[in-house]
Amino acid sequence: MPPIENTIIQQNFLVKGMTCSACLAKVEYLLKSDARITDVEIDLKTGKTTLFSPFALEEPEIRDLLKQYPKYTIQKNLLLQTPKIEGRELPNKSFSTYWPLFLIVTFITGTAVIVQFPFDDFSAMLWMQHFMGGFFIVFSFFKLLNLKGFSNAYAMYDVLAMRWKFYGYLYPFLELSLGILYLTFAAPLFTHWATVVLLGFSSIGVIQSNLKNKKIQCACLGDVFNLPMSTVTIVEDLLMVAMALTMILFHN
Repeated sequence: MPPIENTIIQQNFLVKGMTCSACLAKVEYLLKSDARITDVEIDLKTGKTTLFSPFALEEPEIRDLLKQYPKYTIQKNLLLQTPKIEGRELPNKSFSTYWPLFLIVTFITGTAVIVQFPFDDFSAMLWMQHFMGGFFIVFSFFKLLNLKGFSNAYAMYDVLAMRWKFYGYLYPFLELSLGILYLTFAAPLFTHWATVVLLGFSSIGVIQSNLKNKKIQCACLGDVFNLPMSTVTIVEDLLMVAMALTMILFHN
């Protein structure tokens, strides 16, 4: 099922077969292996288990997560869905809403220019190298401020993060690594191609979400700023891809 926009669904059910804390940990691990599930709460004494997810999961889907260990079963017909709004309401799409994003990009742009002072031999290629390095460093910083919050927001639209929860936790470190590679000029060709692949793939989920007019939070600045998904995110990703391809084209 598609996500319930800007909503966390709380689903309660009973799990039979848990007898100790090790059982609880195993069931919790199995349930959290699904990237759509953001959190799990289990009462070992009663077996009551609560899932939190932006997706309205069906009972067979939850049963499938536990089928690896048949001793753990869901008691039939006890799956209850209680919609619960969590987080902040998304603001309207306007210039003021995206002002923090524009300000950050402006600072990165200006810094990439200033480092070439006194501009005797200004290089557009060098500017792109510095800009992309600064971009990845700064944007990964905001994501790492609340890694779990970013991962949950990213899983709302990214194609891979929806299916593999760990990817949402890994992504900021990939950005950080690319930022370091750009600023140190290490393995430039690899760095450019890695950027094309990483942001090109990331833009797929962004484009799909925009085409479907989903009202979900953009995770580009992590969970720090409450930015709605829009064409701004598409431009951001594809501009970085275009710059990386330009540097590949003019790579010596």
